[in-house]
Amino acid sequence: MALSMEEQRILTQIEVRLSEDDPRLAQRLARLGTPRTYRIRIRTIVLAATAVILVLAAAGAAVAAAVL
Repeated sequence: MALSMEEQRILTQIEVRLSEDDPRLAQRLARLGTPRTYRIRIRTIVLAATAVILVLAAAGAAVAAAVL
């Protein structure tokens, strides 16, 4: 359910006050929404590493075939 404009304004005010009153807590709370981003980043790294390994394996196989 989407927030109304008034509810969004109030939420923004609360966030600003929290950031001013306790910046450390505000940072910790802001990071609560990042696990999804973190998982996407890890997935991207794993896929990139897998691609590199496959390319190196293919290059090694091509060199081995050329030598034989």
